[in-house]
Amino acid sequence: MSRTRSIKTKPTEVPDIENLPGWQPKFWQKHLENIVEMRKSRDAPVDTMGCERLADRQDYPENFRLQVLISLMLSSQTKDHVTAAAMHRLQSEGCTLDRIVLMEHEKLEQLIYPVGFFKQKAKYIKRTCEILKEQYRGDIPRSVKELCELPGVGPKMAHLVMRCAWNEVTGIAVDTHVHRIVNRLQWTKKPTKTPEDTRKALEAWLPREHWDQINWLLVGFGQQRCLPVSPRCGDCLNKAICPVGRKQITTRLSSK
Repeated sequence: MSRTRSIKTKPTEVPDIENLPGWQPKFWQKHLENIVEMRKSRDAPVDTMGCERLADRQDYPENFRLQVLISLMLSSQTKDHVTAAAMHRLQSEGCTLDRIVLMEHEKLEQLIYPVGFFKQKAKYIKRTCEILKEQYRGDIPRSVKELCELPGVGPKMAHLVMRCAWNEVTGIAVDTHVHRIVNRLQWTKKPTKTPEDTRKALEAWLPREHWDQINWLLVGFGQQRCLPVSPRCGDCLNKAICPVGRKQITTRLSSK
């Protein structure tokens, strides 16, 4: 009687779905490499007047963190040099929780003028400092959720606060520069309408190791080259692989 020979079979390998490569935009790595190269000089306004630069690192840690938060609250719809001047005036008066809580509202308005919406921002800053004193033992919250519950603070500010004040990368901060450049480079599957939509779309594919520096890189790039109006595509290393850059080159050639 013949014996049946058993055949050993290898178990079917099930792919790790979570680690399978998903959608990624064309040329994104080269785009990023070129932007890093163009940002080497570190001489954009954000490099000298960003929230990390305006807060006093020599002050007590809780005061430094408060100043990071306040500088970001002031920066919304305001030029960097105007924000910087307002922060310097606040610091000259003592930019601490107790000083701001005790400060007359009109005095606070005078110190931060002419930042955009200075009257509303003075209310937000005053109320925020009162909340921090009452609920957070004089420090700022350490989570995006709690930061977003403060008056006038949204996701962009919250993620920047977490990065700059707490040295924790919790997400990508998307402002108008990042929103504009991401859409121009087609770094999303389809055009996005708001910075928050852009943040979600970008975080869905961009490797996390790039989240830390992407805001700083793109903001400076947007301030110097990828301008809102009349971007300087002729000076951009990405002009041949950027939809906007290619269009500009084609338009110039056809007009000759």
